[in-house]
Amino acid sequence: MEVIENESIDAEREIENYWHIFLKRSLTILSAVEVIVSIIIVSTLMLTNVIPATLFSFILILLVTTIWLVTVNVYLFKFLVKPFRDLVSAVVHVSSGTARAIPPNPNFYHYDKDGFKEILQSVYELSVKRTQPKKHITSLDEQLTQGLNHTTTGVIVLDKKRQVIYANNAAPTHIDSEGKRVLDLIFPDNSNLDTWLDKTESSLRSENQWSRVANKPLGDTDRRLYDVAASYQKNNAAETVITLFDRTDLYAPEEDDLDFISFAAHELRGPITVIRGYLDVLEDELSPVLKNDQAELMQRLIVSSNRLSTYVNNILNASRFDRRHFKVHLNEETLNSIYDSIKDDMQLRAASQNRLLTIDIPKSLPTVAADANSVGEVLSNLIDNAIKYSNEGGLVQVVARPISGFVEVSIIDRGIGMPSNVIQNLFHKFYRSHRSRETVAGTGIGLYICKAIVESHGGIVTARSAEREGSTFTFTLPIYDTVADKLKADNNSNEALIDQGSGWIRNHSMYRG
Repeated sequence: MEVIENESIDAEREIENYWHIFLKRSLTILSAVEVIVSIIIVSTLMLTNVIPATLFSFILILLVTTIWLVTVNVYLFKFLVKPFRDLVSAVVHVSSGTARAIPPNPNFYHYDKDGFKEILQSVYELSVKRTQPKKHITSLDEQLTQGLNHTTTGVIVLDKKRQVIYANNAAPTHIDSEGKRVLDLIFPDNSNLDTWLDKTESSLRSENQWSRVANKPLGDTDRRLYDVAASYQKNNAAETVITLFDRTDLYAPEEDDLDFISFAAHELRGPITVIRGYLDVLEDELSPVLKNDQAELMQRLIVSSNRLSTYVNNILNASRFDRRHFKVHLNEETLNSIYDSIKDDMQLRAASQNRLLTIDIPKSLPTVAADANSVGEVLSNLIDNAIKYSNEGGLVQVVARPISGFVEVSIIDRGIGMPSNVIQNLFHKFYRSHRSRETVAGTGIGLYICKAIVESHGGIVTARSAEREGSTFTFTLPIYDTVADKLKADNNSNEALIDQGSGWIRNHSMYRG
């Protein structure tokens, strides 16, 4: 046994000394080559009479040239062989098993770019496999492991300390410089895996799901998107089991489309704001001298610019929602005050398209927990849709009433309506029915954003429609008194209302088409 240990120690020392031997030998050969090159260069310059053919000039120029070449090449040599040095350091680290050898970091910026990261991680993974105690594997265990490795569904098991004790081949994990397997998943900031596990520690068992969880930041190569399901059972050896379904083919095209459109929208936002500002100034300056048809034209220009601004805001909000950045702070608001902020614009849009808009929002309604700007955007989108899809001279109604701890708002039109098979897709991003694409301009994300905003408030959004009879869109907002304690405890953040757990708000927030 001692002979084996001594041989292992000798092998480790040989590995540690190899780098120094290699460096010394390489620098010696490099220096010798540079001296020879310098002699050749100086001799050529003297033979061609570029420099004086004297012994002093020869020695001086030879010395300067040699020093310069050696300095430059030694620097380049150290830069170029750094990956090799780190590879040797990694081998020393995993072979010694001690802290005296500092392991190189595989996440070094250049290594991530040129692919050397995978080489270092392979060394660490081989070390983990080599040091793991060999266990007797039954044929059933072996078959189960092979089966899980064949599937494209990722499976990860965590122990009580939240350390990865098993991950199949499809699971997005890697071995870090300390030899530990870690997850390659970027969860939402307000609902990551650790936060959920902290909340579930007091429970015997719990389950949770996340959608569109990426393994790498936006823009990185080989970025994958997963739907993730986690199951927790307290005091179990395999306490947390995580299952990952690769949905990249489904989500990536939408993300690419949204990235391009949101970039374009961001660039358009500034010019549109300038146009709206100039139109407001022109309206104030020219209104006394404009004739009826000229005034109507000015109003149409203002309505069109406001609508274009709404499209841009919808696109940017959709991008924030998809990136998990859609967070709002909820305050005590009255529905009347929220509508008053968009009242003039809504009446202007209705009048410009010859529609009649009526508002029935009782002043006696209880206050709601809301972000005024966001809810104003929901009202603006839904009313604008009702105006666009109603008939010439048609009536658009906005009605509000209290119902079971919520205030329910309905936007009703008597327009062209929709078939029942369209309604289930209405709130999907970029969805537009065949008929709407032919008759009305739009982006297809207004209703998607309305749903996102309403659910971020802990409410629901629904739609009812019949062809040639009209449509009714309804959304709810929580009455402030029913959620005031939750909001105050979380600094008025909406996170308490859209908890990923099994709370009452989550159940209420499910979309019902």
